[in-house]
Amino acid sequence: MTKITVAALQCALGSDDEQANIAAISDLVEEAAGKGAQIVLPPELFSGPYFCREEDETLFALARPTAEHPSVTAMQALAAKLKIAIPTSFFERDGHHYYNTLAMIGPDGEILGTYRKSHIPDGPGYEEKYYFRPGNTGFKVWDVFGTRVGVGICWDQWYPETARALALMGAELLFYPTAIGSEPYDADLDTSRMWRRAMIGHAVSNCMPVIASNRIGREGDCQTFYGHSFISDEWGDYVEEFGREETGVLVARLDLARAATHRAGMGFFRDRRPQLYGRLAEDI
Repeated sequence: MTKITVAALQCALGSDDEQANIAAISDLVEEAAGKGAQIVLPPELFSGPYFCREEDETLFALARPTAEHPSVTAMQALAAKLKIAIPTSFFERDGHHYYNTLAMIGPDGEILGTYRKSHIPDGPGYEEKYYFRPGNTGFKVWDVFGTRVGVGICWDQWYPETARALALMGAELLFYPTAIGSEPYDADLDTSRMWRRAMIGHAVSNCMPVIASNRIGREGDCQTFYGHSFISDEWGDYVEEFGREETGVLVARLDLARAATHRAGMGFFRDRRPQLYGRLAEDI
């Protein structure tokens, strides 16, 4: 496919009512599909508040197996109804193991596969290592609507290795569902600029569009999620973007043939020197 229409969703997800959060996302998915979107990206862990703000063993009860998670089953039904693809982030339980996982749901409502978040952060307000094992799936790409898409989850987006690995696996689009906002330990630190710049760098250095979805709103006593969801083209230019407080959908039609032409012309993959990169795979 030479052109594809994608969407990024942004909204507040601080309600403790799981079904209300899923319904809010479902409404936005329907809106995006109505505007022609073929692949619709909700934010990370959208079925509830970002629970990793604190360490609380009772919150492990939020996890379910992939086929039983209400986020997954709801998006499967929508995908089949609307004939769209929905990369769906959720808290997965696999036996005694817990993961931050994404199910790639195809336009027939079937799960094409899952990806478990590779890079797990640990810090004030983002205590993910308490809840999630590091992903064991490796990076994943999927063929959707004749397009190969790659997905990283939140903290993965800070790593150029993630984007480059997905590009080398044939990805033509990079999707990043996210939950990121203020830093409880430093009220003056606003990472929203760096967050966007990191992903825009991936767009530029791999010459392919990037789609990022984030949540908004205050959750808990000291954390505010800053939105700034966006869709960029292969040059890293914003095609569509939100600020800090908007609720809604971003929709853009992307020219993949143009991106492929630019990617070949820039020579980034022609001029790689993998024999020199061994240090990247060694521990520091």
